[in-house]
Amino acid sequence: RVDPTKGPLGVQTKNVKMSMNPFCEIAIEEAIRLKETLVKSTKKKDAAEVVAVSIGPKQCSETIRTALAMGADRGIHVQT
Repeated sequence: RVDPTKGPLGVQTKNVKMSMNPFCEIAIEEAIRLKETLVKSTKKKDAAEVVAVSIGPKQCSETIRTALAMGADRGIHVQT
């Protein structure tokens, strides 16, 4: 629900599932492709690392889990 009279505090996020922006999903996929290409060309398994970062409340941790499931190596959650 959104109450425009309350400004930025008018957005209620209680019981709302947080999901990854489609453009961020594309960026994660491309980062994983780049990593795989680099690993193949250098033959070093640790040649690159994909790190997913999310800033927000506890519910944002689901977004990091999605990135990890897609193939990201690490996830960082900055809780607000």
